[in-house]
Amino acid sequence: MGRRAVVVGAGIAGLAAAVSLARTSWQVTVLERSPELGEVGAGFAMSRNAVAAFRGLGFDDDDVAALGHPTWAAGTWDLAGRPVLALPDTPTMRDAVALIGVHRRRLHTALHRRAVEHGVEIVTDAAVTTVEPGDPDGAPAVVAGRHADLVVGADGMRSAVRAALFPDRRPVYSGYSSWRAITPGLVGGTTLRQFWGPHAEFGVLPVTEDQTYWYGYVAMPERTVIADELDAARTRFAGWARPVQEVLSGTPPEAVLRHDVHHLPGGLPRYATGRVVMVGDAAHGMLPTMGQGAATALEDGLCVGLLVGAPVAAGGRLAPALHAFDAARRPRCRALARSAAASGRLGSHLGGGWPQTVRNRLLRLTPTSLVLRGSQAAMGWTPPRPAAPAQ
Repeated sequence: MGRRAVVVGAGIAGLAAAVSLARTSWQVTVLERSPELGEVGAGFAMSRNAVAAFRGLGFDDDDVAALGHPTWAAGTWDLAGRPVLALPDTPTMRDAVALIGVHRRRLHTALHRRAVEHGVEIVTDAAVTTVEPGDPDGAPAVVAGRHADLVVGADGMRSAVRAALFPDRRPVYSGYSSWRAITPGLVGGTTLRQFWGPHAEFGVLPVTEDQTYWYGYVAMPERTVIADELDAARTRFAGWARPVQEVLSGTPPEAVLRHDVHHLPGGLPRYATGRVVMVGDAAHGMLPTMGQGAATALEDGLCVGLLVGAPVAAGGRLAPALHAFDAARRPRCRALARSAAASGRLGSHLGGGWPQTVRNRLLRLTPTSLVLRGSQAAMGWTPPRPAAPAQ
C-alpha cells in the first residue's frame, strides 16, 4: 500500500502540496473545513518565484498564460501621484520585476483541477479539532480520526493544526485592514502601481485585458464595522492620485471586500513536528507588504513533494526529509517576513508629516542596482531538485 498523506486546508498552499505529493505517488486526502471549495479574495501580483513554483507543479506555458495578465511592477508614487521610487522601463528591470496579474480564483481553480486529475480526494465540511503528530520513525499521525504517514498543516492564518501543536503561537492584528476589489475595465494603468500615504497604501493591477484589481490598505481598529465599504474607501482615499480615483469610481459596491490583516510574528520555531509539516500562512503568515503570501504558499506546497514526498516514496526515511524541508523553507520564509515588516515600516505603516517627506527624498536616490538585488533575493527563487532518499 502506498504512503498516505492528509492535507488540512484546501487553499493555495494545501492544494499545491496535494498536487506535489500526488505527483510522487502518494495517496492524498485534503480536508477542508468550509462546506464548499473556493478561494476568498480578489487578485494578487504573481511574481516570478510564484510562477516558477506553479510550473514546478507540472503546469505549462498555456496554463501560466491562462492565469491572468502579464505585466511588471512600475514602482511607487506618493498620494499626489509624484514618483517616490519609479522604476525605469528597461528590459532588465521588466524581467526583474515581472508579474502576472491574477484573480485568486483562477489560480485556485487550476490547482483544484490538477489535484483531482492526480486522484486527490477532497473532503469538504471537515473541521479538524485534534491532531496527534505521531513519530516520523514510529507511530502514524492521526488527524480527524484518519491515520496518515504525513500530515500537511495548510489551514491558513487561523490554523487548527498550529493551535494543536503550537498553542502559544497565535496570529496578531497588524493594525491594518485591507479593501480589495476587481473593477470592470482596464483602468489606472497597465502595470502594478502602488501609492503611499500616511498609514495607507493603494495598489492598482490589471488581471485581464478588461479587469483591474485594486487594494486599499489602511490603519483601522480591529473588527471595525462599516455599512458601505466602497463609500468608506472613497472617503479614505479622497484626494489621492488620479489612477486611484479612476479605479474607485468604476467599482461596483458589491465587488468590494475587506479583511483585517493578521500576521504571525517570527513564524513557527520549526516547520516539522512528528509527522506533521506546516506550510503557508499556518507556518509563517507574514504582512502583505512584500506581496509574497501566495508565492510562498506555492513554494511551500511544491517543496513538500520535492523534499519530503519524493525521497520517502523512493524508500528514504521521513525524519531526515522533514528536517530537509525545515532547513530549506524556514530561513527563506523568515527572511521574507522580516523584509515585509521592514517594507511596512518604511512604506504604508509610516505616519504623516516630515517622515513622509524624508522617506520620499531618500527613496528617490535609490540606485537601480539596489532594486535589482532586492528583487533577485525575493523573486529569484527556483525550485530545489528532489531530495535523494536518506536511509
